[in-house]
Amino acid sequence: MTQKIYETDSYVQSFTARVLQCSPAPGGFAVVLDRTAFFPEGGGQPCDTGTLGGARVLAVSTDGETVTHTTDAPLPEGTEVTGCLNWAVRLDAMQQHTGEHILSGTLHRLFGAENVGFHIGSPYVRMDTSIPLTATQLAEAEAAANAAVRADTPVRCWVPDPEALARTEYRSKKALEGPVRLVEAGGDRCACCGTHLARTGEVGLIKIISYAHYKTGMRLAVAFGQRAYDAAAACWADAEAAGRLLSAPVGTLTPALARLQAGEAALKARLAALQNTLADAYAAAAVPGAPAVLWVDGADGDGLRRVAMSITAKTGAPCCTLAPGGQGLAYALAAAPGGDLRETCKALNTAFQGRGGGKPAFCQGSLADGSFEQVKAFLLKAFP
Repeated sequence: MTQKIYETDSYVQSFTARVLQCSPAPGGFAVVLDRTAFFPEGGGQPCDTGTLGGARVLAVSTDGETVTHTTDAPLPEGTEVTGCLNWAVRLDAMQQHTGEHILSGTLHRLFGAENVGFHIGSPYVRMDTSIPLTATQLAEAEAAANAAVRADTPVRCWVPDPEALARTEYRSKKALEGPVRLVEAGGDRCACCGTHLARTGEVGLIKIISYAHYKTGMRLAVAFGQRAYDAAAACWADAEAAGRLLSAPVGTLTPALARLQAGEAALKARLAALQNTLADAYAAAAVPGAPAVLWVDGADGDGLRRVAMSITAKTGAPCCTLAPGGQGLAYALAAAPGGDLRETCKALNTAFQGRGGGKPAFCQGSLADGSFEQVKAFLLKAFP
């Protein structure tokens, strides 16, 4: 059995230990010590990394009693080595895990939501709840959890005796047998094997980044501690940059964006009216019964469609309209009544490195190669 230093003091950054076993293993060497501060992966928390003697610790695992370190070099059995944790990684894990306890406990206390999934990933922590929650409920829980952080109360980790455990209420994802390690943080008490901070204030900040319905509940992306600060700072910088583009200070971006969208909608309506006028003009000049390939300078995809369809309606013959677009030329193909231009569209794409398609009566896309004159000559021969 390995003495697990991390269970009694999660702030130990370096320690000495004796090498009990060392053997080749996939990815390196499997090293067992008589004691360790390296946390093995489990309970949603990633394992610690760092060094043992002159070897790097690549992974850490446990069978419940023995902790095995995967190193990139062998360590002589029977020797004493110094272990050094990557403290920045450990501290981050402690912030994420302690913060998760506080937020999960708050969601459970306020709304009866059970935590049914937890993983410290990158860049955020994933949390799954057992029931759906509204944006208002999540905001309320986030505010209450941050209040618990600011209260800066002690975080307690202990293993009660069987009698005390039987009298103690605590959260757990599954039924547990034997000794149970409990963690109390911010008014919440649950079973947990992970590493935690000494006080809730060390979490610093809790921020729900995003949420979505998942199975019967919700999946949250959450940041705690330094991760939460980094996320808030990045969002603020992004909001300020958007504000400069919109000539609006942070806090007024939503109405500024609404005005921008209203102006865009008005411009689109005006453009559609102008393109209808343009389509009518081209159709008035079209020759009935004659296939047409026309250059419509300045038209977008919708404009090309409107012109091509108007000409075909007037002439009863196929039509292609082209303009600058994509990586070269944008095109719109309109078939004569009852016609099918899909094969013509495929041939056009093949001949001029194009992309696009559509229905029998209408196809649209863009061409990377070819000039207008080359495309026109090709189509006038290819039109059915």
